Amino acid sequence: MQRRTYLKLGLAGLAGGSFTDLLALRAVNANDALSEGKSATKPSSCILIWMDGGPTHFETFDPKPDAPAEIRGDFRPIKTNVSGIEICEHLPQLAKIADKYSIIRSVCHNQGNHGAGNHYMMTGAPPRIPVGCGAFVSFHPSMGSVAAYERQAPHGLPSYFTMPSMSRSGGPNFLGAKYAPFIVANDPNSKHFRVRDVELPNGLASERFQARRDLRSLVDTMPRFASRETFDPVAAYDDNYEQGYELVLTPDAQKAFDIEKESEDLRERYGRNSFGQRALLARRLVEAGVPFITIYDGGWDHHSDLFGALATRLPSWDQTVATLISDLDQRGLLETTMVIALGEFGRTPKISTLPGQTKPGRDHWANAMSILFAGGGSRGGQVIGATDRQGYAPVERVLSPENYISTVYRKLGIDPNKIYHTPAGRPTHLVSDPTPIAELM
Repeated sequence: MQRRTYLKLGLAGLAGGSFTDLLALRAVNANDALSEGKSATKPSSCILIWMDGGPTHFETFDPKPDAPAEIRGDFRPIKTNVSGIEICEHLPQLAKIADKYSIIRSVCHNQGNHGAGNHYMMTGAPPRIPVGCGAFVSFHPSMGSVAAYERQAPHGLPSYFTMPSMSRSGGPNFLGAKYAPFIVANDPNSKHFRVRDVELPNGLASERFQARRDLRSLVDTMPRFASRETFDPVAAYDDNYEQGYELVLTPDAQKAFDIEKESEDLRERYGRNSFGQRALLARRLVEAGVPFITIYDGGWDHHSDLFGALATRLPSWDQTVATLISDLDQRGLLETTMVIALGEFGRTPKISTLPGQTKPGRDHWANAMSILFAGGGSRGGQVIGATDRQGYAPVERVLSPENYISTVYRKLGIDPNKIYHTPAGRPTHLVSDPTPIAELM
């Protein structure tokens, strides 16, 4: 431990220190290292489960059993395997492994519609202009695109995947199309699952395919009116085309997609549904060296029928996420793989029934939300921050999207204080506040 750390805390305090003081020392020491540009762990990979629509924090990881009925809702909390931590009754599998992940209950922001909230939580940059709920906006590169820009996956694999579609703000912005996600749209739960454009067409040998590639390279020597520096769309297409060639011709890359190599027992444990099998495929991509994978999991915008919908959905979601974390842990991969589940915001404390609806729900609420954060060298079994007794807003350890995203970047081996330059030469901070969440470092 560095001398200045002791000086910061005071020698007198250390003389009568407690275990809490020790944890504080560790947090300060971690921040010392981070302020000097050091990574607390070796670079990790990230599996981001994007719960599009804004999942309720009340019915997942921040239940309020003592709140009035119109706030606490129909579900009850259950104990986890960590004393003092309770989560929703419909998450029993995650309750059994709470020592493997952390819950962040105090991230909040002021972007209460889907377009703006999505952009903020995907990029760490709030939108510069008002954005509507249905907007697909990109004022800043997403975490996945930054990971692709900074990290190279082996075997010709792209560095950034998303399944089955891209989040509305999950793109590269000024980094260019080369760092857009490779989208796996097909359902890995379907029989004879194949990834589109990754296999040679029937009847086309690899030698003939290579000859066509050489011919196209000759055509590409023709002069163009725009350069790569001005983001020529044809040049961007070339980058994607070249990546496609590598995927088709590299057996090691194709092996990553061969989900049928997994045992039936494991596939059942993940869940024989689209979400479950995408989580299993994400684990295979991590094993292959891909640094960033997003599982786009839509349908969390529960303005009505909140309790009926979640009573059906949460048990299978719980099974998949708990299996993913446990499987990574058993394979020795959790230490270097983050598993993060979140959406663009939380839901309103007060339950309401919209005009024309008969079943109640909760509306958008950016003042409070919950994030599940596992792996990547972070300590499990902890709750970071707290909301008030009725779940309106954080009252302890208030954090921003920038703090959360800076944590992800640090664990990916990327300095969140880095400055990028747009094609016009404008300097842009990767994250305006590069302070990570010390408890996770």
